[in-house]
Amino acid sequence: MILITGGACQGKRAFANERFPGLVWADGRECEEADLFRCSGIHYFHAYIRRAMEAGKQEEELEELAGRLILRNPEAVVVTDEVGCGIVPLDPFERDWREQTGRVCTRLAAASRKVYRVILGIGKEIKG
Repeated sequence: MILITGGACQGKRAFANERFPGLVWADGRECEEADLFRCSGIHYFHAYIRRAMEAGKQEEELEELAGRLILRNPEAVVVTDEVGCGIVPLDPFERDWREQTGRVCTRLAAASRKVYRVILGIGKEIKG
């Protein structure tokens, strides 16, 4: 697995396409869970976690999702926004979403052979 993270609109997907050409993408804003296991690239993964939480998935189920993704699609390139920086939201759901996204992505990063952080379109390998 490869994990690519960074702030919103920092060029993460362009970096992924340049570094890993030919990826077949699943879009976390609209894909089904099964798509996460069939694709070679997942972008907006943080949005998928939000949608799963809005649909009622609990922390344990999100941990299980991370484990299944690691086992069933170990070669995936996962692109996600870093949502834990900045002002802590007042809304309880927003705080929980930030926390759950961080936990799931931390687990993916631990299992990934490479992790990149992209800032202003420049990718820096932080694990590999």
